[in-house]
Amino acid sequence: MSAADEFGEIARLFRPLTRGAAGAFDLLDDAAVVPQRPGFDLVITKDAVVAGVHVPSGEAPGLVARKLVRVNLSDLAAKGAEPFAAFLGVAWPAVYGPTEREAFAAGLGADLEAWGVSLLGGDTVSTPGPLTASLTALGWVAEGRMVRRAGARPGHLLMVSGPIGDGWLGLGAVRGEVADPDGYLAGRYRLPNPRLDLRATLRGGASAAADISDGLVADARHIAEASGVRLTLDLDRMPVSPAGAAWLADQADPSAARLRLATGGDDYEIVCTGPAPLHGFTVVGDVSEGEDVVVRSAGRTLDPGAGGWRHG
Repeated sequence: MSAADEFGEIARLFRPLTRGAAGAFDLLDDAAVVPQRPGFDLVITKDAVVAGVHVPSGEAPGLVARKLVRVNLSDLAAKGAEPFAAFLGVAWPAVYGPTEREAFAAGLGADLEAWGVSLLGGDTVSTPGPLTASLTALGWVAEGRMVRRAGARPGHLLMVSGPIGDGWLGLGAVRGEVADPDGYLAGRYRLPNPRLDLRATLRGGASAAADISDGLVADARHIAEASGVRLTLDLDRMPVSPAGAAWLADQADPSAARLRLATGGDDYEIVCTGPAPLHGFTVVGDVSEGEDVVVRSAGRTLDPGAGGWRHG
């Protein structure tokens, strides 16, 4: 693609997504300006998706873009931050012609608009490999109030914000390996819902938090490591959806099955700690002196292995 074609495509597909933000300069410059907000800290996160790794090969372009937005906003949600802007980087494969690129931009725009996020800039290139897209998401949080992974203390409670395991089961449903008659599980995998509704709750009572992308056990372990404590997770208290409960009912070893749900990843709920129960969260364990995550079910301790997704 020539430079003229690239700039024309950026103007056509992505300029509308700036939502008129002054610092975006209509995407006519090669940099943006982020205005300051007195009394607030700027929270920045970045996640990428690669076709065939984070989303199925051949996934609809609009769905890929929407999942890209949502996994980034999930990180901001876990920090208690209010999203406001993003930067996009995308490498188009040869199979992504004008129709696919337009569908990607439409999906991106739909979700950015839904959460009031303006596109401030980025870059587009071509690649001989699979579709690769990354988003850098920016959010505001009151100065010094970002909820970090470090902060869990002995005596605190371990909590999760919603059903665990739907993301992993949803991937199985997309692959045709798990029954999904109403499409709920596939929807949970393809279009996770970032828990931005819980920002104020986290800022008001959480001592530490992380979004559940790699798996509940793995992301709880991130908190344990950052905080220098031991987290004990009781899988029998872990919330599951009706679809998850139906899958569990067919498994020969309920404890092993619950462990699989807790290590599958792609849930994009929030795991947190705090000195008291938080509204909208389920208590699933506690914090004590020590290290790592202890996983228990049916009165016995389980070996969680890596605990979830391991990044290459």
